[in-house]
Amino acid sequence: MTDYDLVVIGAGPAGLTAGIYAGRSRLKTLVIEMMMPGGQAAITHLIENYPGVEPMAGSELAGRMQEQMESFGAELTSDTVTSIRHEGGHFTIERGGGTTTARAVIVASGTGYRKLGVPGEEEFAGRGVSYCATCDGPFYRGKEVAVVGGGDSALQESLYLTGLVEKVHLIHRRDEFRAVPVLAERVRAHEKIECICSHTVERIEGSGTGVERLILAPVGEGEKRILEVPGVFLFVGLKPRTEFLGDLIEKNEWGFLAVGEDTKTKTPGLCAAGDCRDKILRQIATAVGDGATAVHVVERFLDDGEW
Repeated sequence: MTDYDLVVIGAGPAGLTAGIYAGRSRLKTLVIEMMMPGGQAAITHLIENYPGVEPMAGSELAGRMQEQMESFGAELTSDTVTSIRHEGGHFTIERGGGTTTARAVIVASGTGYRKLGVPGEEEFAGRGVSYCATCDGPFYRGKEVAVVGGGDSALQESLYLTGLVEKVHLIHRRDEFRAVPVLAERVRAHEKIECICSHTVERIEGSGTGVERLILAPVGEGEKRILEVPGVFLFVGLKPRTEFLGDLIEKNEWGFLAVGEDTKTKTPGLCAAGDCRDKILRQIATAVGDGATAVHVVERFLDDGEW
């Protein structure tokens, strides 16, 4: 006997959706989340592109998903999965709080922010270097801050910060932003945002009290620039949280899980859903679809054993 029919690793939109569908199907389900329910969505200031839902804070949408999931009987626990084994037709999940067994597993472990990899980043982490504007933005009320990145996250968080800080210096290594046009238009039109394009952060400097300045280098010719700010928010890409999986699932060169739209892996009973999967678009809407698909696949597997 196993502890659960299904264990879902990760409680972002994909994992919470999987919990909702599995609970409704009366599968005994455990959802394990190492941080907060909602994943990256929970720390997003405003979500305005989820179909049929009025714009709202990511934490509110995540809270609604969690309540819905728990209303159908799926359990949620806070813990960190360290490894998974597949033997004897079931899975053994090792985690900080002990060992759990399951007939099937859905990996929806999501992503974390990539590091910039410049001098001063590690030294000043938590003391002026941040990866979450919603978490740390209030510390800089009335001050000037920098944001590094050119994608949706960087621009969304820059816009959020304008409600707190005096000015946002948005630094991007290219001439044009990679974000969707509507965000780029809002950023360029905002009086509190200065766009510093074609520049990179060479190093982050400070003292015992924290970050004091950034040294910016132009892409190509030109002089370096000193930017005096007490805080810098880094949004330079995502990396999947997939280290604990070993060779149970094939990965691409960046560590994302190489599974198709059916979410099936090479291991019977093991699916991958959400942002940790190799896919062309990482949004709440696509993660929700993955979670629903993965439970459908798992249900058929538990019913007939075919993979």
